[in-house]
Amino acid sequence: MKNINYKPRGICARLINFNIDDDNKIRDLKFLGGCNGNLKAMAILLEGSDAKETADKLSGNDCGGRGTSCADQLSKAIYEAID
Repeated sequence: MKNINYKPRGICARLINFNIDDDNKIRDLKFLGGCNGNLKAMAILLEGSDAKETADKLSGNDCGGRGTSCADQLSKAIYEAID
């Protein structure tokens, strides 16, 4: 199992932490800061999902014209972890 601590840029969340297990599944996703309810829901929905498929789906998601979002920053963290 691989543990990832990712410092996102351009969003309200200050840290993204998650694990990728030996089957490339996302485990124990947590955000520090950001929209608490939405990010907790995202963590529940993504538990056990395939890392690459998740990153592909979330990549490019925009929040309020920032050019990025918590979901987009998560995709960047996942891509870094699996490359």
